[in-house]
Amino acid sequence: MKVTKKIVLEEHDMPTQWYNIVADMVTKPQPMLNPQTREPITQKDLEVLFSKGAAEQELSTERWIDIPDEVRDLYRIYRPTPLVRASGLEKALDTPAKIYFKNESVSPVGSHKLNSAIPQAYYNKIQGIQHLTTETGAGQWGSALSIACKHFGLDLKVYMVRLSYEQKPYRKSVMHTYGATVIPSPSDTTEAGRAMRAQYPNTPGSLGMAISEAVEVALQQPNTKYALGSVMSHVCLHQTIIGLEALKQMEIAGDYPDVVIGCFGGGSNFAGISFPFMRNNLVNGAKTQFIAAEPALCPKLTQGKLIYDYGDTEGFTPLIPMYSLGHDFEPAAIHAGGLRYHGAGAILSQLLKDGLYEGRDIDQLDSFKAGVLFSQVEGIIPAPESTHAICAAIQEALKAKEEGKEKVILFNLSGHGLIDMASYDRYFAGDLH
Repeated sequence: MKVTKKIVLEEHDMPTQWYNIVADMVTKPQPMLNPQTREPITQKDLEVLFSKGAAEQELSTERWIDIPDEVRDLYRIYRPTPLVRASGLEKALDTPAKIYFKNESVSPVGSHKLNSAIPQAYYNKIQGIQHLTTETGAGQWGSALSIACKHFGLDLKVYMVRLSYEQKPYRKSVMHTYGATVIPSPSDTTEAGRAMRAQYPNTPGSLGMAISEAVEVALQQPNTKYALGSVMSHVCLHQTIIGLEALKQMEIAGDYPDVVIGCFGGGSNFAGISFPFMRNNLVNGAKTQFIAAEPALCPKLTQGKLIYDYGDTEGFTPLIPMYSLGHDFEPAAIHAGGLRYHGAGAILSQLLKDGLYEGRDIDQLDSFKAGVLFSQVEGIIPAPESTHAICAAIQEALKAKEEGKEKVILFNLSGHGLIDMASYDRYFAGDLH
């Protein structure tokens, strides 16, 4: 029997709307709070930091939200992305499971992050904003927002976690090529950065620290807004185009996933692949299992507490109801820089509390081992973040083998690792913990 290797949609099959899971949640997420008044956040509060379009989407309870034509035109450069049957991985594992992956690495910047960078830049442009600030962990978000800002004629300042700035020099080269200014965080360019450097002189930095610096600049500089690459509800919304396409592609393949998997930092990549399928669980009684694969050294889903916490280290952001390790948590210096974040978004935290998905801790060495196997049998070198999802998929495939059961597994390949080869070199040299 011939195995279909790749399912590709036509341009006209690309979704025209994003999916907002809040409309179908039995228990709605708790509101974010204004850090000064401790009252539920309003759209006006959010517009101090974010574009009007992003602020409106953040609080929306509408099920379907139209994708602007100009955003769809840019999406067409790389979307729809292919759904691929990982037959090489299936053979290597000798499993009865069918394994599929959504290949988001085919975007111009090599990751899923462009799905939100384009609309965020667009909403700022039509509002007349000229300058944006942001943070980036491993550099995928910074790269995506850099090219999106260049397209819409916006200036961008990126605060890049110092650890990744040093580990991944070509990431900052990509951002420079796209025209962004890149600053290692914590830096001496902001009050928050100077305070953190004084308190933690040898810190490798964290996403929470970088967010504090970017937010400070956005609040102080005229005609400037802040853009965030994960955690927030509007970012998760934009990423649902991944799962909406995958729904159509799985139908073409004649399969439906028993398990859906995504790696997890702040939650947008996991939300993107899972929310459209989770809707079938919420609305139609489907029984799909959802797994969020997080680093064992940054385990907010399995060891964090559900509290109101800041999204940044210095406490500039709204208070978010999140599973958190604490906004002052300093993650270990793992190479999956995009997953070194202390908390989960409000929607994702409520869904975890309600048992709609599970968190799974993945050891760094196990993740790289999985990434190397995937590279050798599928030909794509995955980003260190994506190797966590691959590792969880392998675990599920081997479980199916032990149980002698057929199982359909879908995971999101959130990005390639061609600019992360220094991390792989350290793995092969035995230098990773």
